[in-house]
Amino acid sequence: MSKFNQAFDTWLHTAITQEQNHRRREILEKGLGHGTMDFLRAIWFPAVRHFDDLHPEWEVRDFHNGYRYLDLAYMPGGDVKGGIEIQGYGPHARDLDVRRFKDLCWRHCLLALDDWLFLPVAYLSITDEPKRCQQLVLSFIGKFVAIDAPAHLNWLEAETIRFARRHLRPFTPSELASHLRVSDHHARRILHKMVELRLLYVASGNQRYRTFGLRTT
Repeated sequence: MSKFNQAFDTWLHTAITQEQNHRRREILEKGLGHGTMDFLRAIWFPAVRHFDDLHPEWEVRDFHNGYRYLDLAYMPGGDVKGGIEIQGYGPHARDLDVRRFKDLCWRHCLLALDDWLFLPVAYLSITDEPKRCQQLVLSFIGKFVAIDAPAHLNWLEAETIRFARRHLRPFTPSELASHLRVSDHHARRILHKMVELRLLYVASGNQRYRTFGLRTT
């Protein structure tokens, strides 16, 4: 059994056995949707390596006092709430009629007003841009928690990794230098070491590296 399958089975089993709400438990027992499974397998688990604080088919109240279910809710403690939904191409884009489009917009508005940080992910992005989606997930998590950096790094090096995780695009040595409040030369030395440790990669530049990004694998 793969690491993903083992972690997933334990996670879903725990969610089912601990759920006292019969509506949500019945949904979980039916299994997760195809898009959600592909997202967990190709995006979330390779980037995060665990399912801690992630809750499938999370129940929320809607405007008419009914119930809706988020594909995934990320709640690492306290009052912070992050919602993730996988938007399939057919019903959410190509064939979306006016009624369903209005309903989708209301859904997003009500989640925002209830202090949810909402992350809609297009299914085509999962299949076509997995590395970009993994970076998106790390940045999303970074909104809630300070993601740990490898223990062997010093403070500036660890903060460099956290800085990279919060950015969805490659960044320059000057941007890092400004964040760390060090010289450009010192920032470049840190970046080169992170590349040698295979924690970052060179996004542009040959003889003189211009931008850097976070390695997700």
